Amino acid sequence: MTNGANQTVVTEFVLLGLHEHHNLEMVLFVLCLGIYSVNVLGNALLIGLNINLALMDICGTSSFMPLMLVNFLEAQSTISFPGCALQMYLTLTLGSTECVLLAMMACDRYVAICQPLRYSELMNSQTCTWMAVLSWGAGFANSLLNSNLTWSLPFCGHNIINHFFCEILAVLKLACGDISLNTLLTVVSAVVLTLAPLLFIFLSYVCILTAILRVPSAAGRHKAFSTCSAHLTVVVIFYGTLSFMYFKPKAKELNLDKLIALFYGVVTPSLNPIIYSLRNAEVKAATIALGDLSRKMSCFPVVL
Repeated sequence: MTNGANQTVVTEFVLLGLHEHHNLEMVLFVLCLGIYSVNVLGNALLIGLNINLALMDICGTSSFMPLMLVNFLEAQSTISFPGCALQMYLTLTLGSTECVLLAMMACDRYVAICQPLRYSELMNSQTCTWMAVLSWGAGFANSLLNSNLTWSLPFCGHNIINHFFCEILAVLKLACGDISLNTLLTVVSAVVLTLAPLLFIFLSYVCILTAILRVPSAAGRHKAFSTCSAHLTVVVIFYGTLSFMYFKPKAKELNLDKLIALFYGVVTPSLNPIIYSLRNAEVKAATIALGDLSRKMSCFPVVL
C-alpha cells in the first residue's frame, strides 16, 4: 500500500530469525518445543503455590513461542502489524512485571528472615495483594507507554525484523522517524524497572545475610538460608542472562545475539518451576503422593 507521499506503508513484518541456517532452525524447533512444554507443564503444576511468577512465565513464553515454533518450519516468517504490536506489548509487560515481582519477593524473604515474629502481621493477604497489583501495574504501564510511543512512529519501507520475535529494539531500527525520545524512554524504563529492583534486592540480601550470620547454630543458619535460596537462584539466573544480553560488548555475529535473546526468553522462565519445586516441601510431598497414587492405580486391572 502507498500513501500520498509515494511511500510504502508497512502492513506486516518479516521475522528473519535464522532462515539462512535451516538445519539449525530444525534443532532449535525440537529444543524450544521441549523447553516450552516443560515450562507450561511445570508452571501449571506450581500455579497454585506461586501464582504470580508461574502465570507470568507461562504467559511470557506463550506470547511469542507458538508463533516462533511455527516460523521455524516456514520458509519465510511473517507477522501482521497488529500481531507484532500485541506481541511486543505482552513481552514488555511480562518482562517488566517479573523485575518488580522479584523485588517484592525479596521483601517477603527479608521479613521472613529479619522479622520472623511479625511475618504473619506484615505479610498478610492484603499486603501480598497490593504487592502483586504494584508489580503487574508497573509492567502494564511501562509496556503501554513504550508500545504506544513505538507504534506512533512511521514505518515506511523496510519490514524485515532481524530477530525471532517483535523485540522493541529490533522494531525501532525499522522506523523512518526520529527515535531519540523512544531511546530515552527505553533507558529510563531500564533504570526504573530493572536496575532499581536489582538494587533493592541487593540491599535486602545484605540485611538477610547479616541476620543469618547472627544465628548461633549452623543448623539454624542453614534453615534460614534455605528459606531464600530458591528466590536468590532465580534472581541470579534472571538478571545474569539479562545483563549478559544487554550490557555485553556487541557481538560481531548478529546470530549470536539472537540466540542469547532466545536463551533469555525461553530457557530462563522454564528453570523457575524446577528451582522452586526442588526447594518447596509441599511440592515434594505432592509429588511423592502422586507417585504413590499412580503405583496403587497400576495394581488394579483395566477392564475394557
